[in-house]
Amino acid sequence: MKHLLLTIIACLLYVAAQAQDVLIKRNGDELEVKVLEINLQEVKYKRFDNLEGPVISIAKADIFMIKYENGTKVIMNETRPAMQQPVYARGNNQQQSLKLAGPRLGFTVLSQNYRDHIKDDFDTDVSALMTQFGWQFETRVFTLENGTSGLFEFVPLIGGLEQGKFLPSLSALVGIRGAKGLEFGIGPNVSLGGAGLVLAAGTNFQTQGVNFPVNVAIAPSSDGMRFSVLFGFNSRKY
Repeated sequence: MKHLLLTIIACLLYVAAQAQDVLIKRNGDELEVKVLEINLQEVKYKRFDNLEGPVISIAKADIFMIKYENGTKVIMNETRPAMQQPVYARGNNQQQSLKLAGPRLGFTVLSQNYRDHIKDDFDTDVSALMTQFGWQFETRVFTLENGTSGLFEFVPLIGGLEQGKFLPSLSALVGIRGAKGLEFGIGPNVSLGGAGLVLAAGTNFQTQGVNFPVNVAIAPSSDGMRFSVLFGFNSRKY
């Protein structure tokens, strides 16, 4: 009995010693690690799946959050534990989705056919160039080890306000974003001109945990074509 008790205690101590920390980088990548040291410039850790391996260093500027095995969360550049939920957590080797949201603005160039359609159906004249204001809702469905992410985006926009018009449109896109920020997507679009497809491409800059997307989009339809340039920013939703 004594030997059995000692064995159980030893196993419990071993499991406790193997408890993992979660390091979340600013690009959304998540690493399962054992944090060893945090200094002014960098964080030193070992990979959780290779605790006998080398000590790895990463710049603090590249880290968004550390979630310790006891549940405490620390956001880099803050001096107290954060109360927010983690960006996303890994459970049973599966990644939960990462949600982001933020404003979008830009302009759209309308083809003559599209403008004629708006005039015929809604008895309103629209200039060839109009502004766009709206909001982007993004869900990062997955992130591969090489940094490639799968995305779903929902973007409602209102155009023509500078002309005293109210021209809404809705786009839903499924796309891919590479590790360096380049992205493209395709999906349905609904506007006053009817329903059609929208094709979008662009890039995504990131600093201090905030994303700055810049995109161009083409929306062809039987009633004409629209070409848009949109930019804005978004951040993680907790």
